[in-house]
Amino acid sequence: MSCFRLENVSYRYDKSPVLKGIDLTLEPGEILGLFGHNGAGKTTSIKLILGLMQPTQGRLSVLGGHAGDPQVTQHIGYLPENVMFYPQLTGREILSHFARLKGASQRQVPELLKQVGLGDAMDARTKTYSKGMRQRLGLAQALLGKPKLLMLDEPTVGLDPVATADLYRLLRVLRDEGTGIVLCSHVLPGVEPYIDRAAILTEGSLQAAGNLAALRRQANMPVTLSLDPANSISALEQVIDSASSNSGLMIKTDNGRLQVDVQPREKMALLKAVMASGEVADISIHQPSLEDIYVHFIGSGGLAHRGGNQ
Repeated sequence: MSCFRLENVSYRYDKSPVLKGIDLTLEPGEILGLFGHNGAGKTTSIKLILGLMQPTQGRLSVLGGHAGDPQVTQHIGYLPENVMFYPQLTGREILSHFARLKGASQRQVPELLKQVGLGDAMDARTKTYSKGMRQRLGLAQALLGKPKLLMLDEPTVGLDPVATADLYRLLRVLRDEGTGIVLCSHVLPGVEPYIDRAAILTEGSLQAAGNLAALRRQANMPVTLSLDPANSISALEQVIDSASSNSGLMIKTDNGRLQVDVQPREKMALLKAVMASGEVADISIHQPSLEDIYVHFIGSGGLAHRGGNQ
């Protein structure tokens, strides 16, 4: 049973198209990154899955049932981008209130507050909480009832680097336990290591969806080879020129290294040639990052790609 399935889903607001024929699924034990600029349709997609709005056309199922059905929503956790709480209540009181609303066990309240790093502040009024602490409380609220589907909209807002790392570690544990997770974020470099698939929306259309390897193949973006010459840069350049079938190969020098942008289909042949030449001392390979892929599919352009070394 999928966590959700959208089939040719469209939504119109006041006769204006907001979503256009979206096909998207999330399986249990998977983290999906949902990305797009403001107005791309991310929030509308989330509201449809939560059952807060109904699609204009298409089919939408959530946890094998209908979006908005109380028997479905009790298994969903949701963290909005901007969380607000009653300032005079303590963290414990607020989470206890949400537990009653959701029918979750009160035993979860102190456990979750400790899990999100609010163990020492659970009895302090939330008006004394920083933005990051309020975000942690919002996350604890989303985790009430051990949801099968977790929807997080900009969950790292206000979190320091340590808290952000703790959050992603927690999400991995939840994923491994079978929770399906949707992660909306504009901080693409920080998200990349933690998602299983990415979905890129622009102007209400789904431009691309898949794991990073599949998206790189679809985008057909160049890979950057960073080469340390064993002897001289000019000798290494000659080897590259001779080995490449592409006379327009992008080559530049950076602090004594050669940076070569090569199409994926030519990468292995070029690597074999430079390795056999004896003119290279070291090689690093940089794949297009999630941010580069995103820019490619939304058509903005203009970012030089530098992904992780392989």
